[in-house]
Amino acid sequence: MFVIEALFVLISYAITAAIIVIIGLMLVRLALNYADVNPFNRIVMWLRNITEPIVAPVRRALIAFGMGPNIAPLVTILIAILAGWFALQLAEAVLNTFAGVIFSLDRGAPIALIGYVIYGLLALYTILLFIRIIFSWGMVSYSNPLMRFLVNITEPLLLPLRRVVPPLGMFDISPLIAFFILWLFQAAVAGTLLRGWPLRFIG
Repeated sequence: MFVIEALFVLISYAITAAIIVIIGLMLVRLALNYADVNPFNRIVMWLRNITEPIVAPVRRALIAFGMGPNIAPLVTILIAILAGWFALQLAEAVLNTFAGVIFSLDRGAPIALIGYVIYGLLALYTILLFIRIIFSWGMVSYSNPLMRFLVNITEPLLLPLRRVVPPLGMFDISPLIAFFILWLFQAAVAGTLLRGWPLRFIG
């Protein structure tokens, strides 16, 4: 368990460091957007070159929503924080599942082992579904490999729900039903296969 906890701490520090770097770069770029700085300055060009790959998609989305592209660095900061949180949740779900598997194997409990695997997969699936919804709101194209993966993974659950649950006006409520179903299954696993067993080992 110590190794898994140490790995989670390492991942947490790495994600936090990456977010801090992105925030720093975006704040500098945002300041340069409103400052009278020569755009051909070597430092300005270097900063633009390393940040453009993540700012450009955000700028296009803002323009599509009729918003000013100059705030793209600020929106990128918010997205980076949200993405970091998702990454931590994914890491916690995966490592908690590994810890549960090791814990149950160490105690020779096959039923608990099955429970930890199912519980972890349900948690992971819930996070992937949530990421897909956020990506959809952000108008991420299906041509994006990550979006395509998320659709392929989550559509088998959402498609049957859409056929049964009508939308409320313009809003598709099938994801809410999917979240409730996943939560219900997790609660069922926790109350049967994992009854009396710890559900969290890290985080």
